[in-house]
Amino acid sequence: MSILERCTSACWAGWRLWPVAAIIVWVFLGSCHVGEAAPANGPRLEVVGAVQDVTGRGIAGVRVRLELSGQPLTTEIGEPLVTDKQGRFQGTFILPAGVVPPGQVIIQASKPSWQPQTARLTLQPAPQPGPAGQVHQAMGVITLSRQITPAFWLAAGILLAVYLSIALGWRHRALAALLGAAGMLFLSYTLGQYSSDFFIISFDEAIAAIDMNVILLLLGMMLLVGVTKKTGLFQWLAYKAFTWARGRVVILVLILMWLTAVVSAFLDNVTTMLVLIPVAVELAQTLKLNPVSLLIPQVFAANVGGTATLIGDPPNMIIGSSANLTFGDFVVHLTPVIILCMAAACGFFLWYYRREYARTVVLEEAGGLAPLRQRYRLADRRQVWLCLIMLALLILGLSLQGLLGMKPAVAALLAAVLLVAVSRVDIAELLVVEIQWASLLFILALYIVVAGAAETGLPDLFVQELRQLVQGNLTLTLLLVLWGSALLSAIIDTIPLTITLLPIVSGLTATLPGAENGVLWWALALGAGLGGNGTMTGASATGVTVGLAERAGYPLAFFDYLQACFLPMLLTGGLCSVYLFFFH
Repeated sequence: MSILERCTSACWAGWRLWPVAAIIVWVFLGSCHVGEAAPANGPRLEVVGAVQDVTGRGIAGVRVRLELSGQPLTTEIGEPLVTDKQGRFQGTFILPAGVVPPGQVIIQASKPSWQPQTARLTLQPAPQPGPAGQVHQAMGVITLSRQITPAFWLAAGILLAVYLSIALGWRHRALAALLGAAGMLFLSYTLGQYSSDFFIISFDEAIAAIDMNVILLLLGMMLLVGVTKKTGLFQWLAYKAFTWARGRVVILVLILMWLTAVVSAFLDNVTTMLVLIPVAVELAQTLKLNPVSLLIPQVFAANVGGTATLIGDPPNMIIGSSANLTFGDFVVHLTPVIILCMAAACGFFLWYYRREYARTVVLEEAGGLAPLRQRYRLADRRQVWLCLIMLALLILGLSLQGLLGMKPAVAALLAAVLLVAVSRVDIAELLVVEIQWASLLFILALYIVVAGAAETGLPDLFVQELRQLVQGNLTLTLLLVLWGSALLSAIIDTIPLTITLLPIVSGLTATLPGAENGVLWWALALGAGLGGNGTMTGASATGVTVGLAERAGYPLAFFDYLQACFLPMLLTGGLCSVYLFFFH
């Protein structure tokens, strides 16, 4: 190829690439322009303040704008001024050249679903002006009021649709919650961009609404239970209960109920029932007993025992993380009344199934226990001791939570990963088989759905109506929270109910005189935890028990369960009412 041809080819190639080069130059120049710092010289204005609602609580995410002599002011860093989680804002603004501060500046605060507010702030010279120029200061508090916008009805409709889908089984609960969360975000970034009246929740607000302490705490507990389940410890304990009872069914029922309650207080009650149900069915068959008369008292005890501690049931984890309550707080405030509820439940079921228990066959230990002893033995004693040591480490970490300021998820994850490491369990298999990813995604998405409803003012409306209804009566409020959550959790799954009621109970706790000690949180925990016993759809452990009993050939009708459990649910709720009234 000649030199002329080479030059011609190079020029043609360069000509074809000129649009790319132009774009590169344009981006470079644009980035240089954007990165140019604002002039540091000249007068500046330092503004400090807060935006709050009518009850005095700070409002996060409020956009604050300032004007002076009709001209908008720009922050020193060039970014909009937005309130933090406590509703506070602080920023430095550059005053326009040639504009002399007249002594007042107009400040505007706005956020979707809130009425915009304009106020005037008085300027004052700073005690020590900076070297860059005269510095002025202004301070102020702005109060915003809620307003009902189309976003309110959109969020309420989505929340209702998610609940109906879960309650009626239209879709899997994780899918229903994910659809609701995605729908809220999609509407906010489509219709909400044309009018703030349709804006529900931003992506950043949605991510901030997810309580990762709850998610990671549940993950750690699932790992811990997954390893422990492989040791056969739960089945061995159930078999030992049978030997301790020596075939006497009344003693066996009492031991199984208290054993299930204690295990559920420290481990997941769903997993507890999963591993105990096969043993209970075989023990009942050995005694010529209908297994349902063992399973129903057991699952009732599982739900009651799980309410005693922070880690016993997901609703308690959710409440504890939201209200910043420790493991010790739950033990001190809830364990005493849970012991009373367990005693009442034991007495009721011994009376309710008295005829069934009277027909059982007393089995001598030398007769039919050999096959059971062979089947339900400890698979690996070393693994059992490792699990018990890590469980003790978890409880120790949770007990020191208040002293160390450590989140419960830290202790749970540490105990779980140490157990996985020393037990040499296949972590990949454990993550696939034992972790309930659908449940974790369900809780994660539900936090976003409830946060969207909260951003539009739905919980505030409920708090306002409840305050007008109770007229400052703490006892009436206490009973409403306790029995409202109990009766609703008998119909709706306790996890979505608890997450939905969080902002309502938080608002009542912050505004109702006498509720500062957190008694409403205990009412919610007891109502959600014990109310799920009322029907077979109220608690996850109950649903698992009913399904496995049907698979074993012992189906349980809805009204049969209702007849057996609704009355003791009312009995335990009454004990909680008396306990909260006299001791809080």
